[in-house]
Amino acid sequence: MKKVALALALVLSASPALAISRYNPLAMSCQSVRAAIHNEGAVIFRYTSPRGLPLYDRYVRNSNFCDATDYAEWTSIPSKDNPKCRVLNCQNIDNLDGMLFIPHYNL
Repeated sequence: MKKVALALALVLSASPALAISRYNPLAMSCQSVRAAIHNEGAVIFRYTSPRGLPLYDRYVRNSNFCDATDYAEWTSIPSKDNPKCRVLNCQNIDNLDGMLFIPHYNL
């Protein structure tokens, strides 16, 4: 029994970790940005702000890819062809300010 448990532990520790993809939205069209999020469920976009500061955040397909205390809300990021490409990212549920229902948006 100990050999089976040891073998199982070795197999699980050797499996690849699930990594989240990182992209630069300024090198992609808005349609490609939205397709990457839709295909992968969640991605990280990193880009430079107009003031020269590096910005990054995690963007999701819907609330299922957020923590239990978060929900998906619309925001916009710059892309190669659209300065306000609409995408979803996770916001804390406390930001709803007493709304009765949590919105369920899908990308």
